[in-house]
Amino acid sequence: MRVSELKRFDVEPKKQRGLAKLIETSHKRPMNFADVLPWEQGIDKSKPPKLPEHCWFYGTPYYDKLTDEQKQELLWLQVARDISMFITLEQTLPVLYMGYINKYGEDLSKEVTEYLMIFSKEEIVHTMMFKRYLKDAELPLYSSEYASKNLLDRLPDMHPIMGVLYTLILEWVAELGAMHSTQSESIEPLTKELFHEHHIDEARHISFGKWICESYIKNASPEEHNTLVDLITPMMDRLIPAFAFNPEIAKYTSFDLQFSVDDEEVIEAIRQSESNQALNQKRFAPIYKWISEQELYEQK
Repeated sequence: MRVSELKRFDVEPKKQRGLAKLIETSHKRPMNFADVLPWEQGIDKSKPPKLPEHCWFYGTPYYDKLTDEQKQELLWLQVARDISMFITLEQTLPVLYMGYINKYGEDLSKEVTEYLMIFSKEEIVHTMMFKRYLKDAELPLYSSEYASKNLLDRLPDMHPIMGVLYTLILEWVAELGAMHSTQSESIEPLTKELFHEHHIDEARHISFGKWICESYIKNASPEEHNTLVDLITPMMDRLIPAFAFNPEIAKYTSFDLQFSVDDEEVIEAIRQSESNQALNQKRFAPIYKWISEQELYEQK
């Protein structure tokens, strides 16, 4: 990769003050794993960890056949999937981002280098926090094979903008999904606070990713821009439906689901239910808007 290409991996001048503010805020308010949450109060699993109408099955014939206990169990297992998604991403990102620092060294700006290091540190603490939560709540950690393969096997050899853009979308989807479902007064208190505290750091991470990508896209050639479109279009086509249902949940339920998770037609019907489509349009509206503004999605 030519140094001239790499120097475009930066925040444009008008956003430099914003990046400096992100760095300053991160140093002033570091997350402390030991006391970021009132761990001693425990987790009350008699309360919902997310809004019931955000259950993957809500609005389908399968939901109405569930008992109240089964509906509650599904909500907790779905939150476990969401947290597993964060863990997979957040224990992978430090490897990717520190790899950029080790690989490109002084060709990166001082500010970008510092924030990549801060970003990596914060993701490690998030991973520890989420793993403790799963342990305390006695919830499973979902498989990470697919995501790890994409992040570790493909991205390190590409231009760093590909890694930042790819992880930005993954992180943003997971963050919006979690916050949209858990910040109601009815939600289990420690769960609500967990996602709120995580959001404080994630909001900065998302801003950094957007600024880096916007700066690159602004000066990208048509060929470079098309490369980004080729990354994001299939990613969004897979990611958003998959967020609405993960078949792995069947491994953890104490009851049999009313369908086979190998039945692709049923899975697709659940993912494309009117309820899930409406929910996706609402919770992921900021991503759809940004992707549209940056012209990163190719309509079929």
